[in-house]
Amino acid sequence: MIYNITDLEEIAKQIIGQAGDKTIWIFEGEMGAGKTTLIKAICKQLGVLSAVQSPTFSIVNEYLTAEGNIIYHFDFYRLKRESEALDFGIEEYFDSGDICLLEWAEKVESLLPENCYTIQITVIDENSRNLQLN
Repeated sequence: MIYNITDLEEIAKQIIGQAGDKTIWIFEGEMGAGKTTLIKAICKQLGVLSAVQSPTFSIVNEYLTAEGNIIYHFDFYRLKRESEALDFGIEEYFDSGDICLLEWAEKVESLLPENCYTIQITVIDENSRNLQLN
């Protein structure tokens, strides 16, 4: 599906609706494709109370929703080795049952569980994106 920035609220609702019981959500797309922007819209729809920012330097951010649920947001861009993710306990996050939103998941590919929800973003132009959900 093709969307632009003005469609983000509706797109976020569709993504959430199609996730089913999957808790590991992988966001794929080139640098600047809008992964973090889309994650912000999704977090808003899920009721996150705090500001949503890319965890580029912290690797993981934890957000609390109005219902008391926890959402984890990962940015693995800066990882040099998969073992770094193991060092901070990535498996515990994945096994928590809480929603985990992953950017640059290819950096930890062998650590990913089988049943992930993939959101692939392809840039069409400055304002438009193509979205594929798997």
